[in-house]
Amino acid sequence: MSNTFHFAVPAGSLEVAKTFYCDLLGCETGNSEEGRWVDIDFWGNELTLHESEEQLPKVRHDVDMGAVAVPHFGVHLTEEDFQALKGRIEASDKFDYLDKPYRRFIGTEFEQETFFIEDTNGNVLEIKTMMHPEVLFKKA
Repeated sequence: MSNTFHFAVPAGSLEVAKTFYCDLLGCETGNSEEGRWVDIDFWGNELTLHESEEQLPKVRHDVDMGAVAVPHFGVHLTEEDFQALKGRIEASDKFDYLDKPYRRFIGTEFEQETFFIEDTNGNVLEIKTMMHPEVLFKKA
């Protein structure tokens, strides 16, 4: 785990945030300090949710195929895990996409399907699956 990424965000109510991260996304909790913060196993990375009243401000930046919310963070999933998560979101009556799933870089080695979703405190997550994950850090 020497290359595990760590990221901490304001999460609003931790109990409410855990419904999003654990029940919807399927993540598990780790270490915590009751009423202050909780670590989430975010697909092998350490996401720390901090009890808070504030939300991060966000704007939209134009990129390849649209305007994306910034800041955002996310994860690359296998096709199977990506489709399973989409199914849970689409079956949910509590959560919906911020930006619905779409494909970009179609026909290239960087082709991917991606969507954006907000957690219960307005933090934006980009979830994607790469058609050719072996080229992730290859220069275009």
